Amino acid sequence: MTYFVSPSIAARHIALRCPPLARSAQAAAVAAAIALTSLTAHAQTSKWDAPVKDSAMVQLIRGLIQSGALAKDVGEALLAQAQTESMAAQQAQRQAAAGAAGGATASANALRPAAGDVRVPYISQTVRDEIRSELKSEVMAQAKAEGWAAPNETPEWTQRIRFEGDMRVRSESRFFSGGNSNEIVDYAAINSGNAYDVNLNTAAGFPPLLNTRQNRQNQLRARARIGVVADISESTQAGVRLATGSDTSPVSTTQTLGGGLGKKNVWLDQAWLSHKPFDGATVIGGRFANPFVSTDMLFSSDLNLDGIALQYQKPLPSNKDLELFGTLGIIPLEYSSDSFPSRSMEKASTQVKWLLGLQAGANWKLNDSNRLRGALAYYDFRNVSGQLSTPCALYAGAEACSTDWARPAFMQKGNTLMLLRNIALNPNDPANTVQPQYFGLASKFQLLDVNMRWDTKVAGNFGLRLDANLVRNMAYDKNEMFRRANGGIINNYGANAPLIPTKADFKSGGNAYMLQATLGKPSPAARGDWNVLAGYKRIEPDAMPDGYNDSSFHLGGTNARGYYIGGSYAVDKNTWFTGRWMSTKEVYGAPYQIDMLQLEFNARF
Repeated sequence: MTYFVSPSIAARHIALRCPPLARSAQAAAVAAAIALTSLTAHAQTSKWDAPVKDSAMVQLIRGLIQSGALAKDVGEALLAQAQTESMAAQQAQRQAAAGAAGGATASANALRPAAGDVRVPYISQTVRDEIRSELKSEVMAQAKAEGWAAPNETPEWTQRIRFEGDMRVRSESRFFSGGNSNEIVDYAAINSGNAYDVNLNTAAGFPPLLNTRQNRQNQLRARARIGVVADISESTQAGVRLATGSDTSPVSTTQTLGGGLGKKNVWLDQAWLSHKPFDGATVIGGRFANPFVSTDMLFSSDLNLDGIALQYQKPLPSNKDLELFGTLGIIPLEYSSDSFPSRSMEKASTQVKWLLGLQAGANWKLNDSNRLRGALAYYDFRNVSGQLSTPCALYAGAEACSTDWARPAFMQKGNTLMLLRNIALNPNDPANTVQPQYFGLASKFQLLDVNMRWDTKVAGNFGLRLDANLVRNMAYDKNEMFRRANGGIINNYGANAPLIPTKADFKSGGNAYMLQATLGKPSPAARGDWNVLAGYKRIEPDAMPDGYNDSSFHLGGTNARGYYIGGSYAVDKNTWFTGRWMSTKEVYGAPYQIDMLQLEFNARF
């Protein structure tokens, strides 16, 4: 018996009957229909009265179900439809046989195929098995190649986790002017170690001093970061990232190579949880990337923040080209030790240093070639300034002074510093009383930060980005600083100040600004992407805390001004070379000029 099936009808039948099917089931079903249309190439024609029980379509669908290539529920639906059509075909056969004696011509006309129909004769079991095996192999091979079959082979959780990271190898050369002062004290080293005796009669020698005159050329350094991000649900994520680093510095994850080829340190760089309570809002807690729009003049690009932040970002309903955003951050900078002083039965009260940040801004797409971004932020650094201690008789065996906790946990250089300890003198020998001191920040810091960016096109289709950043320390007050320190201000005096300087010799300020232009792709990604940039910074000593900004410009900190130029070129996907030159000097005080050349090979994944 021979019957006819239109290929277009078969394919359309599958699509219409099973619109919600999974991709694998659809592919298998369509493959079954296509295979059915080609069966005449493998079969021999039988007589019209050959017994017909199950159609080739029924047999093929059963085979696909048994082999696992077709999902059971989908296969059963297709099988039921095919059996119905097969029964209808058998009924038509019996009716045709019954009317054969009265009209052979009519019967022949009834069996004549229409244009576009395909003739499907009876197929032997051997040929059907062979076709089924070949079809299964082809379908499964395609499924594995495209990743839509065998869903149980890979655990579901692996589809919700992704890895990301980057690598950088750098050659860094530092060039110091021969006219630099060689008396610039490394106060960070003192605060992180033993206190320094400031009594000239009893001091054992010079305090720790920074290198200011000897060049350091071609230092090889590396940075490696690798992290994992998990999509716990549509609204909740978690992330962990590890990074290299020579020390606990919060502003650099660069590791200096060498060191006798010893193994290098790896640190916990990020560990956070985030949740989206409603559309446009995100709450994140733990240790996370800086959530504020900023430049490295204020916050280093390597800086991560601890605490909690709330972010909101959403286009205006009336204007999709205008997007508003805002960020609120509550960042604990430091907790005082629970057991301070360690060898005293009476413990000091808890002291916490905070950063409270609030920012609002907008992204505005003017047209296809022009975009603007503006942000206004207020950063309140609370309880970070130094406090003069109560009188402490270290000569009589006192272990510490009451405000030793006020020294910064991390600092670079530039901020105005004050003596923290109010050391009582030995009445029996006041001139020779040892006076070991720690140092704290003399100024308070309440920063107003204005950040602007303009992206446009020039010279045809080259991208041009212009960045501007202005920071003003609203709490800067020279008179208040001297009052708080009770006259114990120890640095940031003019280059010609006397041995015992006065308030009139003091030089500082609370302003900072940065301008930068970038031509090309700001972040090279595809092979052939490039950019060149140039910029200028001026950071007065007390414009911001010196512990959190870029560690390369003037070797970190404040009281710095100068220009920088650079460029990048991508040699492969997510792989690029960068070169950068910086020339900086002090804003106030003793001469201190530094030039730096950085050559880098970068990759991200």
